[in-house]
Amino acid sequence: APTGELSKVLASHGLADLEATEIVDALDAAPLTERPTDLLASVRPSEIVLTSTDGSEATMRLPEDKFYLSFAPYIDQSHDCYFHSLTTCTAELGNKKFDVTVTDAATGETIVDETLTSFDNGFIGLWLPKGIEAELSVQYEGKSASAGISTISDDDATCLTTLQLS
Repeated sequence: APTGELSKVLASHGLADLEATEIVDALDAAPLTERPTDLLASVRPSEIVLTSTDGSEATMRLPEDKFYLSFAPYIDQSHDCYFHSLTTCTAELGNKKFDVTVTDAATGETIVDETLTSFDNGFIGLWLPKGIEAELSVQYEGKSASAGISTISDDDATCLTTLQLS
């Protein structure tokens, strides 16, 4: 668990007593104006890495059976990212509704099929089962995008910024 300066930073944002998954959810969904500027939080496949501005760092394990993928459908502009930063990643389509489908590539089983609203930062976060390869499809105002995703290895991306809607 985080200690010292980092623990104080987390406490100042109401995150001190939360599980790793709750910190991920709270930070990704935070309005841009309320995002911590004194905290970096990077989502990796099996942990989040928390760093305060003084350089204090801690890692918190994520559940072994879950994988957090944050994705940002876009029309005009995106940015390169691999491991999602919960406090600094932003995209163009914040607070919009998207039809999102995730289909297991091996079984054809539908894992997600719902209308989701992007966070203020333009991202949509999904907790997916670990250990799968899948197809992620997004539809928005008659445009669509899709990409293959993987939740198998510790090298898999947690931030998907290549979903250009067309």
